[in-house]
Amino acid sequence: MTPGGYACLPPDSGWTLRNPGGEVARFHWIRKRYQPVEGLEAPPVLVTNEADLSPQPMPDTEGRWATTRFVDPADLRHDMHVTIVTFQPGGVIPFAETHVMEHGLYVLEGKAVYRLNQDWVEVEAGDYMRLRAFCPQACYAGGPGPFRYLLYKDVNRHMGFGGV
Repeated sequence: MTPGGYACLPPDSGWTLRNPGGEVARFHWIRKRYQPVEGLEAPPVLVTNEADLSPQPMPDTEGRWATTRFVDPADLRHDMHVTIVTFQPGGVIPFAETHVMEHGLYVLEGKAVYRLNQDWVEVEAGDYMRLRAFCPQACYAGGPGPFRYLLYKDVNRHMGFGGV
């Protein structure tokens, strides 16, 4: 894999991680227990790269807020999604949005102010935020360059009860 690479490894996948080069390799490993659904098979192995995907602009944002999706949102076999969210300078989430699932954001590039509940927090490359379900959030990316983060969220499954 090269920078910008993404791999989705379903349950029982055999895999090995090795760095044959002389440079330090860094990656984000997001793992969770797969939640099967009766009648749906597990998703296949998926290896792709953000360079091969087109960012999808959010409506009414003049292209300043876009999402690069590694997985088709309509594919119910997936119980989690990882996307890259990009804001160009001046890009905003113009309202307090909420999600029904917990999710995590790892800032890849740039700086912004991010609303978490009632507080506006400055965030920059290397910061991580974990947002609980229904946490009101918004964002303002003032620039001077793009603000990008890796977004993880559970999808296509009901929340478990009793710690499962």
